[in-house]
Amino acid sequence: MVSHSVWIVGTSRSGKTARLVEQFCSWVQPEKQYTESFYTKKQGRKKGERIPEFLYLKQTEPGVLVLAANDDNRRELGDIIVTSTLGKYPVRAKTPLGFFQDEVILFWPLLINSLNLKAQFPVRLRPETEQELATKLWRPQLDEEILRIAGVNESRLVRRILDLLQLAAYSGVHCEDIAQILTRGLGENPTTLEPEFLASLLLDWRNWCLERGLLTYGIITELYSQYLLSDRNYQQHLTKRYQAVLADDVDDYPSVARLLFELLLDQGAVGAFSYNPDGAVRLGLGADPNYLEGLAERCRVEILTGPPPESLGEQLAKQMVELVTEPMVLLSLPEIVHSIQTTSRAQLLRQTAEVIANAIQSRQVQPEQVAIIAPGLDAIARYTLVEILVKQNIQVQSLNDQRPLVSSPVIRALLTMLALVYPGLGRLVDRDAVAEMLVVLSRKQQLPENSTDAINRVSTDIDPVRAGLLADYCFVPHPDRPNLLPVSTFERWDRIGYAATTAYSEILEWLEQQRSQQELRLIPSPISLLDRAIVRFLWNGSNLPYEQLAALRELLETAQHYWEIDTRLRQIAPLETTPYTTIIEFIQLLRRGTITANPYPVRSIGGARKAVTLATIFQYRSSRRSHRWHFWLDAGSPLWAKGGAATLFGAPFFLRDRLGEPWTAEDEKLAEEQRLRRILTDLLSRVSERVYLCHSDLAVNGQEQLGPLLPLVNACVTVISEASAK
Repeated sequence: MVSHSVWIVGTSRSGKTARLVEQFCSWVQPEKQYTESFYTKKQGRKKGERIPEFLYLKQTEPGVLVLAANDDNRRELGDIIVTSTLGKYPVRAKTPLGFFQDEVILFWPLLINSLNLKAQFPVRLRPETEQELATKLWRPQLDEEILRIAGVNESRLVRRILDLLQLAAYSGVHCEDIAQILTRGLGENPTTLEPEFLASLLLDWRNWCLERGLLTYGIITELYSQYLLSDRNYQQHLTKRYQAVLADDVDDYPSVARLLFELLLDQGAVGAFSYNPDGAVRLGLGADPNYLEGLAERCRVEILTGPPPESLGEQLAKQMVELVTEPMVLLSLPEIVHSIQTTSRAQLLRQTAEVIANAIQSRQVQPEQVAIIAPGLDAIARYTLVEILVKQNIQVQSLNDQRPLVSSPVIRALLTMLALVYPGLGRLVDRDAVAEMLVVLSRKQQLPENSTDAINRVSTDIDPVRAGLLADYCFVPHPDRPNLLPVSTFERWDRIGYAATTAYSEILEWLEQQRSQQELRLIPSPISLLDRAIVRFLWNGSNLPYEQLAALRELLETAQHYWEIDTRLRQIAPLETTPYTTIIEFIQLLRRGTITANPYPVRSIGGARKAVTLATIFQYRSSRRSHRWHFWLDAGSPLWAKGGAATLFGAPFFLRDRLGEPWTAEDEKLAEEQRLRRILTDLLSRVSERVYLCHSDLAVNGQEQLGPLLPLVNACVTVISEASAK
């Protein structure tokens, strides 16, 4: 019998997503007619009679499950499908993990009965909260000897152990079987901890979370794959809700996604899946492309042609891969590949930014047609490139710029404000923090006149110099009750000026008011206080810049989550702490830089910004973008073979085609070669006109750069070096 499901294979930008949408439309639109026996059986029609596929979907009023590899792609794919069908058909667009989470929460009563759990509504743990709670639970067992054997600090070790649970869940392995797989994979390795010890920690953690109704991504995936998918009641509900499934870029899905797809296909659903052999962006982070590829046996396979004619993939990919894998080959790259070569990395950053600025100002290319891609972006590189380009009136957009939330002055000011209102937090406040708070809370956004597309101008009534004077003379440190005195305490307060004095007095009056309300228990929680401060000092009826708004939203989301978890823990077992310990721990968590500003939604509203894109290899490939010009930064870096993302510890042991097999040096070498081939092929499919290889002889630490792309740099005919730049 011919399968109704479709397996679409194609390289980057070959039209896989468009073909998926076309396939969906063929299921729901009347002009597409089929005569397959599957629909004949379902509708009770005569064999061979022509059946409109849309009729079956329409009569049973099914839902369609649409899956994408990440959240940005999910929103885009969902929008395209809804637009193509005019919103007439129920579509549910999710990421695989997002779908697992929704199903576990929706069918939580089923899990309560099957696992004998306490009847309470589940609460999902964010990764940073997960790590903090796991650290507290395991700390008595993670002594100095354990850390010495592991060779990493406590924070890194805890994250590594938690990742094992997640990897096992993604591959469909029971938590109880982790020790066995690690024993087989690690063998007699004296530099690693005992697998039984690691597994016992994870079992304790999983049971501790389930007793309290706390869910992590690893626990959610395990509950879904091991318990829900095998439950007959759940299977009936699932197959009634979804008669069709579309999954884009399944090469980035965890292996348990195949279990879901096979269940739906077994129950008569139709499916359409797209697969990129040059993708596998998340390989080493939980994806299992080889196992997902096995689904092709159940589908009608469609192979799309290569990348679009305007990309450089077909023209350069084979040549570049050959140069990298066989460095002795004497080849020269065409003139569309340029190189920028300097001695130091600082010179490279300046030279790269200047080449981009000159090209944009001479109208060779528009800002939104340029991408800077690096295996890793440190703060120095990011700051240098942005600073030089912005001075030339060229905006820069950093993809998924996950800087610590506390790096924002606005967030630091709000945390200082918390420490001044609540008692017992005086040790978290110092003179510099108070001065910064005064500057931030006296800011005022002003829109420029006669301009609709300009960035908000920010003015402040208390400048840094006056803020420093006020902090020096009016701030009174105290471990329990730090305080700000009236401006008249400063003998020369007339030097402060009217505007600064007025702003300072308003801040002081507001703080005193909040203190008195806190003592009378009129402030429900610190979240309410943060919201009051934002409305009073930062919002001011104006439009905040998107970056600042994102940071504030993430702060409120994080605070709400943190106190929700704290409330749940206190309900289960009252904590022997002071009333303000939670606030102290919250501020310390933020100051450690654990939480990044990445709220939902993570994209700004409106059209695409006219800005140069700045991203790591992993971020750029995940975003599925394309540009006319590429600048491959640090082309001599060895990190190109790593793909710009670190592989999780133990990830190879949990791939389904080699479950528990040892990972040798030869395996690692082969994996790096394959990853580099995929990166080159993928990136070249996403550039249409020109590639610049940006190389400095010395890395930021002064070491010579001898990475795998160095043969490409040496094979460039056109060279922009320091000498030619002068």
